[in-house]
Amino acid sequence: MNRQALLESLKTQDRFDLLIVGGGATGCGIAVDAASRGLKVALVEKNDFAEGTSSKSTKLVHGGVRYLEMAVKKLDRAQYHLVKEALFERGIFLKNAPHLARRVPLVTPLYTWREVPYVFAGLVLYDLLAGKLGLGKSILVGGREAKRRFPMLRGENLKAGVIYYDGQFQDARMAVTLALTAQRHGAVTANHAEAVSFEKKDGKLCGARVRDTLGGEEFDVRARSIVNAAGPFVDRLRQMDEPDAKPVVEAASGIHIILSSRFVPPDTGLLIPKTEDGRVLFVLPWQGHALIGTTDTPAEIVEHPRASEDEIAYVLRHVNRYFDLSVQRSDVLAAWSGLRPLVKFDETANTAQQVREHLLMVSPSGLVTMAGGKWTSYRRMAEEAVDQAIASAGLQAPGPCRTLDLKLFGAEHYAPEILQVLTKDYGLEADVALHLRHAFGDQAMNVARLAENEGLSARLHPEHPYIEAEVVHAARHEQAERVSDVVTRRIPLAILDNAAARAAVPRVVELMAGELGWNGERCRQETESAMERLRISI
Repeated sequence: MNRQALLESLKTQDRFDLLIVGGGATGCGIAVDAASRGLKVALVEKNDFAEGTSSKSTKLVHGGVRYLEMAVKKLDRAQYHLVKEALFERGIFLKNAPHLARRVPLVTPLYTWREVPYVFAGLVLYDLLAGKLGLGKSILVGGREAKRRFPMLRGENLKAGVIYYDGQFQDARMAVTLALTAQRHGAVTANHAEAVSFEKKDGKLCGARVRDTLGGEEFDVRARSIVNAAGPFVDRLRQMDEPDAKPVVEAASGIHIILSSRFVPPDTGLLIPKTEDGRVLFVLPWQGHALIGTTDTPAEIVEHPRASEDEIAYVLRHVNRYFDLSVQRSDVLAAWSGLRPLVKFDETANTAQQVREHLLMVSPSGLVTMAGGKWTSYRRMAEEAVDQAIASAGLQAPGPCRTLDLKLFGAEHYAPEILQVLTKDYGLEADVALHLRHAFGDQAMNVARLAENEGLSARLHPEHPYIEAEVVHAARHEQAERVSDVVTRRIPLAILDNAAARAAVPRVVELMAGELGWNGERCRQETESAMERLRISI
């Protein structure tokens, strides 16, 4: 169903059981849970799916090694249970979205002997907490083996290393996949649709006024329960419901840079356990590049935050301390920032010390708010939110939560053999076929068929595996309405290589114009808007 048909469904449906506001990890996850139980579900997102925080993560599905360290040091039971729950959810995540998520080994370098038993014991405990859903046993290796696994490591005084395993995924595509999964179960999910006000009857919420941010039309959506899943902006919605509501969320900036593949092995990452101010830094292989980043800088809550030059310099400074080869500002292909919504459980703690738990609240008018959390725990958060909405509004769900074993869109018939079909039957180059298999799973053949039938096999940029058929497919089947929807989220070109994304914009505009019927003025506007957004991401 295309976006226009989805908007018509929003307008004409008499009443939904659940209206979800927010189309990131939390909102899309709630839509999947509720719709798969048989509830009538609507979701509206002011921008694009995962346009904010949910497409700007470190791309890790993890329990949180640092949080486990804090749990042990401070005998903090909350941190301990947070890690244990996240490791369980990590296993479910990889099982239900095998095309989008995989395990990745990470090296933790140790430069003093006193670190060796402490770090190794901590990572063994990390494995034990994962239980049967563990991704592999941590092993202790000598300095020479650690450097062999991650050749870029500074070898001087390298005593040993610990190899452990976590999960890695494609965050923006995961959000779109969740939206498509929810639609498959009957949900109406509309991006570029903003809830501008709430409607009440006898003091209880009964719907919302929604504005199509592309066309400008406003209309009412009626619902028995409304769920606030707006990420860093949950307090804005809470105050739309209750003007005097006290804020419960603060933000931490997540800064990431992208370097070429020569700065990371193709299948192994690096965990720098402690920076000069106590943060954790990851160096990860991702989409054929090196993704390097960290979080926990206090930040103002704004849309489309920009990575500052000071933050970029911070990351480069620490990478150079651990690398044998020099990394310069000119090596940075892209840089971007996202806001992590942290629940303020402890008013005295800084953002690095806040527990990454989520908070579920219900206002007197019935607004269900899910605040905080992280990608790894999205499924559990969704289950809790739907349970609460059912209880608060007295909804009758035809079935129980199904998401523990629910294969997501693209995963039902996914198999590694898809790669051979794409290369042999459709003649796609190996890197293009590999990308399509991981991005689309069992739907990859639909994109390949589109490329073959409509002559859309050309690459959008010669150095990247993304092809023209993906643009048309995104506009036709994945609700991509803006150029930035495509070049930043349906494919990750903008966050991998800013210059390549700029070069691809004219062709993307041309393809989307043909598919969506844009006139010359709309093409000009989209080009300008995309270029402006790309200026933020470097």
